[in-house]
Amino acid sequence: MGVKLCSSDNKEFEVDMKIATQSTLIRNLLDDVGETDEAIPLPNVTEKVLDKIIEYCTHHMDDPPALNEEYDDLPKRSDDIEPWDEKFIDVDQELLFEILLASNYMDIKPLLDLGCKTVANMIRNKSAEEIRKMFNILDDFTEEEREQIRKENEWAEDH
Repeated sequence: MGVKLCSSDNKEFEVDMKIATQSTLIRNLLDDVGETDEAIPLPNVTEKVLDKIIEYCTHHMDDPPALNEEYDDLPKRSDDIEPWDEKFIDVDQELLFEILLASNYMDIKPLLDLGCKTVANMIRNKSAEEIRKMFNILDDFTEEEREQIRKENEWAEDH
């Protein structure tokens, strides 16, 4: 049985139930309304991003399900990314953040974790200035505010 998904730009995708229900949002919606021929609208997900999410869910459709509450309590590492996942998530920064937002909206925890691990790896061992430059973040602290932050966080500095 297939499920129709509709992106924010009105592109419809028909996917296998096993693929669609990796999203807790879609699984809960189908539990509430039952099987439907209507396309499930995903107003926060563009065609390009939904296509990537379907690619990810198709690859992982036979993975064992996450352990729900226990899954959230497990310690997370950012150096345990599978080769296929690493290649999949090797996208430009804009698409990476769109995937993060969509996987959060659709509640696909393993994909959200993959995106977060990727960002964690991007900023590992970078200074605040390097991170600001990487993500185009404006430094709007005054010199006094910067000095106050340095004093409050002296314990974290490498000596």
